[in-house]
Amino acid sequence: MTKQRHNLHLLVMATILAITALEISSAHAQNTYVDIHDFNTSTLVSPQYPGILAQGRDGNLYGTTPSGGTLGFGGVFKITPTGTYSVIYNFDGTAHGKTPRSGLTLGSDGNFYGTTWQGGTSNYGVVFQITSAGILTVLHNFSYSDGGNPYSPPIQGTDGNYYGVTEAGGTGSGTVYKITSSGTFTSLHSFSFAECATPVAPLIQGTDGNFYGMCESGGAAGGDGSVIKITSAGVVTVMYSFDFTHGSHPNGPLVQATDGNFYGTTNGGGSLDGGVVFKLTSAKVLTVLYNFNAKPGSVDGNVVDAGVIQATDGNFYGVTDGGGTNGFGIVYKITSAGVYSVLYNLVQAAGAVPETTMRQHTNGKLYGQANSGGANSVGALFSFDVGLKAFVSEFPTSGKVAKSVGILGSGFTGATSVTFNGTNATYSVLSDTYISATVPSGAGTGFVNVVTPGGTLKSNLKFRVTPTVLSFSPSSGPVGTQVTITGNSLTQASKVTFGGGKVAVFSVNSDTKITATVPAGAITGKIQVTTPGGTATSSTTFTVN
Repeated sequence: MTKQRHNLHLLVMATILAITALEISSAHAQNTYVDIHDFNTSTLVSPQYPGILAQGRDGNLYGTTPSGGTLGFGGVFKITPTGTYSVIYNFDGTAHGKTPRSGLTLGSDGNFYGTTWQGGTSNYGVVFQITSAGILTVLHNFSYSDGGNPYSPPIQGTDGNYYGVTEAGGTGSGTVYKITSSGTFTSLHSFSFAECATPVAPLIQGTDGNFYGMCESGGAAGGDGSVIKITSAGVVTVMYSFDFTHGSHPNGPLVQATDGNFYGTTNGGGSLDGGVVFKLTSAKVLTVLYNFNAKPGSVDGNVVDAGVIQATDGNFYGVTDGGGTNGFGIVYKITSAGVYSVLYNLVQAAGAVPETTMRQHTNGKLYGQANSGGANSVGALFSFDVGLKAFVSEFPTSGKVAKSVGILGSGFTGATSVTFNGTNATYSVLSDTYISATVPSGAGTGFVNVVTPGGTLKSNLKFRVTPTVLSFSPSSGPVGTQVTITGNSLTQASKVTFGGGKVAVFSVNSDTKITATVPAGAITGKIQVTTPGGTATSSTTFTVN
């Protein structure tokens, strides 16, 4: 063998060994469960659903438990991704509330928002704001007529306001409310039983701007629960009423996946009476993807209080309270086509009975909470590594040009570029885990990328750049008239309509200009332009002569 061929042989062998080592390392990193904290009575105990975990600007996770703490009324905790834990607030059981089951929502102001199930001036719970340093402000005291006993935290809408639901109050079946960060409260709707009753899961905001939620009971099919759509003005539409055959009594939140459909779980019902994982389209068509088996000893899990999350690999991940080989619940994965697999069986010593929906941290790992088990038998916090890469998460996930957007992640110190769908943005690195950026002119809907010294981090979701229609000329004309529409973020336009919803033939001249032809059948009305980021409507009407 010549020296040259010998060196080539060594290079090939070294490459094979490196690839093998990488594959072994990757396989070892997958499906790794780590108990990162064991609760104890003095520092909070037993997180319960919904118990939403929020990632803060500092990269830490924040949450609540409804009991334990120095006063026994629950509190708010902070934990680093590696398990350094602290209680930042203990509820007093009176003026500031008690029994916080909600978990937290990170607001655009960097504060967290949540609710307590009880306490406050009328003992029907409160809405609160809390800083990462533990300074808590009560924003609203529920009085039952405007809602009562909220389980879930409010979520922040694209308009900057916070929207939530209460389990009880109003006319008896619960309510929908809106509240500002300064505490201005508006009761939007009191549910009828036929619409919804006992909504315990938080709302989500869909890409259409409406809010969607799950109701544990009520609905039109005998009280097995429902999925609802709510406008920002409080108009409610029942998307689906559960009928036991397709599931019953959902407790976990919905998630709108990248395919535009909604995915969720129910606690009971289905063909095996153990709950289901389902898909629901915007056209109200529900498909059961998986049926859990209620029988004791079910190895695929049962008793499903948590929802599913869609991780950066496109798959959905969830937990069950019970079942599995040890009877303490499981971690599972399911695809949008319903291919299901058990990834891990929980053991009593490291956390059992996980009721709350997991969260994917921007480090790529999944984090969850167990209601019992652990070293002190009162619950645990855990990480679950399925081998996914680090990413960035933007909030909000949509907005117009010049909108300020927060970006969560890590390793930002020394970042050299932030782009929205390839368009450079102005930005400020405020910490190693938080960037503030401005939606740049010319950007279209697409992924956000941050170039750091450690590599390029891509967002888990596309940022939807909302189009605007500023003006059009001429302001009137017959069918066939050429109309110039001026606005912003028009490059990706897919449809232009005139009054009566008539679709026009158009051409995109630039990101700020479209030329459209008044279509046959059009009537006097407003012009709309639709892009992947949403639909923009003109403020004035075009008059068809």
